[in-house]
Amino acid sequence: MSQQQVIENVLQSKMRGKVTYLGNVSAASVLQMTYVKPYDHPSGKGYQRPVDSKRCNDFASYLSKGDDALFTPIILNGESHWEFVAYDKTRPHVGRLLCKDKASLMDGQHRVGGIKRYTQDTNSEIVVPFLAFHYLDEDEEIILFDVINSKAKGIGTSLSKYLHRNSDELSWISTQLITRGDSPFHFIGTVTGKRSVGRHVTLQNLYKVIELLTKSEPVSNLSKDEKLNLSLIYFNYIKEQFNMEWLNYKEYRITHIVCLHALAITGSEILKEFVTNHRGKADYSFIEKSVRKMKNTVWSAEGPLKYLKGISGSRILAQDLIADIFVKK
Repeated sequence: MSQQQVIENVLQSKMRGKVTYLGNVSAASVLQMTYVKPYDHPSGKGYQRPVDSKRCNDFASYLSKGDDALFTPIILNGESHWEFVAYDKTRPHVGRLLCKDKASLMDGQHRVGGIKRYTQDTNSEIVVPFLAFHYLDEDEEIILFDVINSKAKGIGTSLSKYLHRNSDELSWISTQLITRGDSPFHFIGTVTGKRSVGRHVTLQNLYKVIELLTKSEPVSNLSKDEKLNLSLIYFNYIKEQFNMEWLNYKEYRITHIVCLHALAITGSEILKEFVTNHRGKADYSFIEKSVRKMKNTVWSAEGPLKYLKGISGSRILAQDLIADIFVKK
């Protein structure tokens, strides 16, 4: 750094015997006061992967949401270059940091990259929270980086969809299909994404199913309550038609994801026809009759669907089901 930087209102504490500093600093100062140790550093003590510009741009886009764009502190190693000075004896752990040289950025390089992009694009300034260790040697720094990036476990896409149920239509419909007692997915679905015996359909799985089921016009133009109602009606008819198969995941494939996707693609055609020609009549017999035309489908796990895989397999099965419904007389 060309000159010493000062950070005010810093809280000093200890973590496992290591002195730490917790505070906030301007984005401009972060860019001046930190550096990254790339994995191919000549010293052999580097560890950071190359910056992914897409992740930085995604974070910059997230910051553009304004006051709702909260984020976690970046983690730094002051390498003994940062000196803490308490304001007075009555508050020995609150004071200022005198930053004589740059700190190593251990965690948060994509956040910092996004912050840089955002502040440059908007010509604005934001405050960045940080947690800084007074001193970690190079090996301790590498170990902590590894722990942060290899031991932490994300919440998973299913739970994420659940948390967005009040702002995302498909997340709301999917959640309803798992939590409502009148849903055929109620006893075979899991909100958290953790599968167990009998609960093998995750909320993320259902999200994709509903996306396939409702993506075509005019169904896509319906309200979320109407989409939920038609989803319940359609899959309840399927469960009634194939009740034994629906409840036996081990021996039948009907509730395996590849087949649920096929049923969703098929249902998209059924619901499109229904909404176009039958909506408003409070008569769902067209949907019921369409499902009945699938009655000859063999769902056995050892049958013709045994090797069906992926979305391509789903489309092949859907073509056969659609032919049974709309082509054969």
